[in-house]
This record gives sequence, C-alpha cells and structure tokens, in this order.
Amino acid sequence: MSVTVLFQRLPGFDPEVPLPDYATEGAAGADIRANLPAEVREAGLTLAPMERQLVPTGLACAIPEGHEMQIRARSGLALRQGITLPNAPATIDSDYRGPIGVILLNLGDAPFQIAHGARIAQIVIAPVVQAKLVLSETLEATARGAGGFGSTGTS
Repeated sequence: MSVTVLFQRLPGFDPEVPLPDYATEGAAGADIRANLPAEVREAGLTLAPMERQLVPTGLACAIPEGHEMQIRARSGLALRQGITLPNAPATIDSDYRGPIGVILLNLGDAPFQIAHGARIAQIVIAPVVQAKLVLSETLEATARGAGGFGSTGTS
C-alpha cells in the first residue's frame, strides 16, 4: 500500500538536505534529517545531557486525509547515545501545514552533537480512525475489570 505525501522546502533552509527516505526496501520508517539555520550549520547543535531541543527539518508537508505522520526515535541513536523523543511517537495531523520540527531529548551522560543534515528521527505514515465518543452511564463488564497497571501479572 502506498500514499503520496507532498513536501515543501521552507525558505532559508538548505535545499541540498535530502527529503526523508527509506534506508531499505522493507523499512517502515523513512529517515528525516536536521536542516539547521545558516548561522549554526557549520557548528551544529549541541544537546547536553537531559536537555531537549526542537530541531528543524526545513520542511512542511501535506499528509493525505485519513492519515497521520508519526515521528519516532532512531533505534541506533537511542541505544548508543540515549537520544530519544519525549513525545514519541509524535503525531502530525493531515490538516497541519506548518514547519516540521523534531523534539530531541538527550538521556545519555554526554553531550550529543547534531550535525547539519544528520538523520535525527524516522517518520511513519499511518491510517487514522476517528472514534465516535459517547458518554455512557455504564460500561460492559470484563474479566479484567478495573485492574490497573500490573494487574495482569509480571511475566
């Protein structure tokens, strides 16, 4: 299954930074890159331990109605440097047309350098189902009932 997502490069950003792309034929997520403002391109951005920053991609997009774009952490960055997304997966709605930024969080113990053009996250396009939300006086009983976190066991 395939859908078309249109991207627009935003003024003032580097047009040479590649659009999001799939690293392999079977990849579910396409890598999206940092596109830094001209004044910090050479130096990059530094993300201190426990610091979070909104990293620009220099892109806006049009996602088909009935779909969303999810932004997810890259597993290699998460494992090796502790770089993650505090709101993962982040959602970009089909009616949003503003700049795409990626909130990165450094959970590692060393500063992390974000280079211009670096792959910082991955995007997944997914279908969306909107529910009809209805108030009810009662709810159907289940075997689990109101058991909360950990109520189904530890293994």
